[in-house]
Amino acid sequence: MEDDDRPRPRGDAVSKLAGEDLAPYSQDELTERIHLLEREIARVEHHRLTAAAHRSAADALFGRKD
Repeated sequence: MEDDDRPRPRGDAVSKLAGEDLAPYSQDELTERIHLLEREIARVEHHRLTAAAHRSAADALFGRKD
């Protein structure tokens, strides 16, 4: 089974963030939260691109299995 086909575990970070009440946060706190999330998105995107490059190299070397 491909990683993308796996169900997301309950209680993962995305679910927790999406369910959090934002009302108690000030505008400055929300702005900081956005900056932190943007940095996390960049980190995840970098990891995804690195993994894709490794996968492409492996496929080129060993041939893609379908």
